[in-house]
Amino acid sequence: MKRVLTIQDISCLGKCSLTIALPVISALGSEAVILPTAVLSTHTMFKNFTCKDLSDQIGPIGEHWKSEGVEFDAIYTGYLGTAEQIGMVKKLFRDFRGKDTVIFVDPVMADNGRLYPAFDMDYVKKNTELCAEADIIVPNITEAAFMTGMEYKEEYDEAYIKEMLKKLNAFGARISVLTGVSLEKGKTGVMGYDREDGEYYVYQNDRIDAAYHGTGDLFSSTCVGELMKGRSWKDAMRIAADYTAHTIEVTLKNPKKPWYGVDFEATIPELISLE
Repeated sequence: MKRVLTIQDISCLGKCSLTIALPVISALGSEAVILPTAVLSTHTMFKNFTCKDLSDQIGPIGEHWKSEGVEFDAIYTGYLGTAEQIGMVKKLFRDFRGKDTVIFVDPVMADNGRLYPAFDMDYVKKNTELCAEADIIVPNITEAAFMTGMEYKEEYDEAYIKEMLKKLNAFGARISVLTGVSLEKGKTGVMGYDREDGEYYVYQNDRIDAAYHGTGDLFSSTCVGELMKGRSWKDAMRIAADYTAHTIEVTLKNPKKPWYGVDFEATIPELISLE
């Protein structure tokens, strides 16, 4: 059985970060090992949430694992709350990266042309350094624009996306994938670039007029789980894009109209059954 370490926060209520990564990766047949960076009462779309930073635990946990001879087939990072934590995660990469360990980085820090309120350009730079040590990175267009220094555009063509992908790959990752890419009206999906073979990959599905917290985490967690099953990166991205879109559609049909997360629990059986 493959073993995946996922490093991100725990929102006790909210369907995001580790509360998505743990069940999805486990359901896809890998052992999910978690390293929580913080514990929040809810995710940040709720008001008056509590937050306990766990930075002081990251180092000791890593040292304990080293003493036990723990090894990982993949290390997957999501939301990291501080530049200090990014430095700690880089050390974990060095300590636990084996010959075949896949490093998968989702540099969560921005959307819709803006950084999240807690972050600044120093945090962007640190995330760029983290991406440089990864095998696969999956930023959205806003995050990629900040990291590459390119102008953020809401309307763009394929040439713009290709230029952005090449600049992302120049940081060091073998494969860069941009999420939320829309290359024709009514469509959205992903576009990626593999530096080793120089090939681009585009996958688009129908755009759904809805937005939920945690869908990026669902996409990334599904990608990692599928990679551990032996899927190619292109197949993993396609499956993750379709599964995320399908889960949004199912959630929209829920008569209780959940607003804070998607009903991935209802769709996991379909994901597991894919061959």
